[in-house]
Parts: sequence; C-alpha cells; structure tokens
Amino acid sequence: MSKTNSVIFKALHVVAWVIFVGLCIEAGGLIINFIFSLFKPELLGNLYQKLDLSELHERKPIAFFGVYSFVLCVAILKAHLFYIVISLMHKMDLSKPFSSYIEKQISQISYYTLAIGFLSHIARQFVNSLMKNGYLTDGLNQFWADSQAFILMGAVIYIIAVIFKRGIELQNEQDLTV
Repeated sequence: MSKTNSVIFKALHVVAWVIFVGLCIEAGGLIINFIFSLFKPELLGNLYQKLDLSELHERKPIAFFGVYSFVLCVAILKAHLFYIVISLMHKMDLSKPFSSYIEKQISQISYYTLAIGFLSHIARQFVNSLMKNGYLTDGLNQFWADSQAFILMGAVIYIIAVIFKRGIELQNEQDLTV
C-alpha cells in the first residue's frame, strides 16, 4: 500500500472515531432525555436537542413511547454501525483484503444500514400520521430525514459484500490450484 493510501486510511479511521463518539454522545443524551421524561416530563423542553414531546406525552403516552422508541433505536443503531466500521478498519489488512472476517463485517454494515433506513422510514410515516391527527412533531424530522439515503447506501454496501464474498471464493479456488 502506498504512503498516500496509508495516510488517507488513517485519516478515515480518525474520522470514523470522531463520528462514533458523536453518535454515542447523541444516543446517550437521548437516553437521558427519555429517563427524564419518565420522572420529570415538564423538563423535556430544556433537555438535549430541545426535543420537546411533552404535548404528545400528556395527550397520548403510547404514541410518545412509540416515537421515542424509534428515536432511540435509530440513534443506537447508528452508533453501533460506526462501532462495526471502526472494528473493521482496525482489523483490516489492506495487503490481503479478501478475508471472511472482512466480508462478514461488510455484510453486517449493510444489514445495519438497511435497518436504519427502513426503521427511519417507518418512523417518518408514523410521525406523519400523528401530525395529520393534530400532534406537534416538528423537531423529529432531523432523526429520519436521511432514511432514503440509508436504504440506498445499505443496498450499495450489500452489493460490495457480495463482491467480497465472490472474491474470497475466487481467492480460495486459486489457493487450492497452486
């Protein structure tokens, strides 16, 4: 691997760590918000990201817990996705990239990315139905505005995982013939 590629790979590793830490902070803040909403719902407007769902909490608690479950699941899945990316980058040997570990990790990344996309899409539809029934859900679109991008990205990553799997099969066949 050339020196330029090595530097770029290390820089991407650092960027992945920064994103992972940011996503963990976001997920942690949302979990703390949820805990506060159980005990002190009047403080919801003053907490992390000003995610004020107090009206929904008062009028329809089941919908509140449903919406917050979607928010928490998406945030936790994003953080876990980047944990998998970091572990992949940490153990990846670019001189021999076609290994079963790499293929499994890339497959997992595609599955998590697709799960985030589909879950975000379902959450958006749920929130839209709440909005049609007169509930205020203004601040929630930030959590699933990119659902279509995640679905597309997950599909592309899945295709890459299939290519890696075929590459491993070809490499194993070549090793057997030599």
